[in-house]
Amino acid sequence: MAEKKRYAIVGTGSRAGMYVNALTNTYRDHAQLVALCDTSMTRMKVHANRIIENHKHPPVPMYLAEKFDQMVKEQKPDVVITTTVDCFHDVYITRAMELGCDAITEKPMTTDADKAKKIFAAIEKTGRKLRVTHNYRYSTYATALREQIMKGAIGTPKLIEFSWVLDTRHGADYFRRWHREMDKSGGLLIHKASHHFDLANWWIQSRPKRVFASAELKFYGKENAKKRGKEYSYTRYTGVPEAKDDPFALFLDKDPGLKALYLDAEMETGYLRDRNVFNDGPGAPPITIYDTHAVNVDYKNGVTMSYALVAYSPWEGLRVAITGDKGRIELYDKHGSHIMRGQSDEELALEQARANVQSLKLFPMFGVPKEIKVPEAKGGHGGGDPVMLDQIFLPNAPADPFGRAATHIDGAASVLIGAAGNKSIATGQPIICDELLKLPETA
Repeated sequence: MAEKKRYAIVGTGSRAGMYVNALTNTYRDHAQLVALCDTSMTRMKVHANRIIENHKHPPVPMYLAEKFDQMVKEQKPDVVITTTVDCFHDVYITRAMELGCDAITEKPMTTDADKAKKIFAAIEKTGRKLRVTHNYRYSTYATALREQIMKGAIGTPKLIEFSWVLDTRHGADYFRRWHREMDKSGGLLIHKASHHFDLANWWIQSRPKRVFASAELKFYGKENAKKRGKEYSYTRYTGVPEAKDDPFALFLDKDPGLKALYLDAEMETGYLRDRNVFNDGPGAPPITIYDTHAVNVDYKNGVTMSYALVAYSPWEGLRVAITGDKGRIELYDKHGSHIMRGQSDEELALEQARANVQSLKLFPMFGVPKEIKVPEAKGGHGGGDPVMLDQIFLPNAPADPFGRAATHIDGAASVLIGAAGNKSIATGQPIICDELLKLPETA
């Protein structure tokens, strides 16, 4: 039997749960989790104890973040998986490579073009590899749409109309967490929309040329609440009696997963996971990101995309239409929302299934419109997570005719649109992407 590949995970918040579970349960015959690393020993212990209890897994060594180098030298991982706060992805990716490891990172790959350049430089210097886990590529609907384009069903793509709406459960959660701070997340055009920009780049197999964007904070935040006649005295929700009937409240002590990962770690980290989305103050920095976005992207292959993202919709999902010179394909996906708390794949899939309404329709230029049958989604992110994990962790994963594995170049291409969008918002000018970061033209 081949020797197991060794993995370490840095960053043990809720998103790390998917990788911890995969390595210690589903793929433990092929892969080995050899270490956890985080700024919080409390959070690491949650995952470490869970895998012992649930999977009868041997204890996993835990290292505080300042001991990252020591962890790599002692535990000798082949691959470091980065699931930290977004603005630190580049730090751990590049250091892991300098210490002789390959890397896997959660999206977004990083938060701006300069950090992407540092990652590119580390790859060139060390020869190590980076994979970006753009899991939406693996979802049933995204794959089905890509397949139709590959078949030539709409001819050569010319225009993409892409709208993504986050509801007041999921959307609000970005304004409770560290994501509300632009310097940590890059805003929703980086943290969230990198998913969507990556899909567009992959569907049409091109890179962005020019971006023009506008955005505002129109719903969340203290001043917007005042305009609607609402004022809040509290800066967080947990333990606040006045928040009892607040529809935006999140009570960490009412959810075992959130309590264990965040509330119990507060004395150690100082991080508040339940900040008031309409207030700020001690421990709850002001909101510096936007909740309403409009972006126009010109691609190098001649495609134009209009993109909109709103974070306070009554429902959650997307509408995409791609028009080509032989037809048009339209995707609609209304799906369940969630709050990241370390749910299992089964729990996430159940939440999605409760509200899922999906359709993919093809409109040939001179033919009869038809519904494209999309396979049933099983697992998180529209069925994408389990397929992606197979591709990452199985030593002999099935061949993928759709080319869904995302490289560092793909990761940078999705970040580049968001970074150019942020610069355009700040300057009021269209941004030439090559002036921020030069990328190969094709995907």
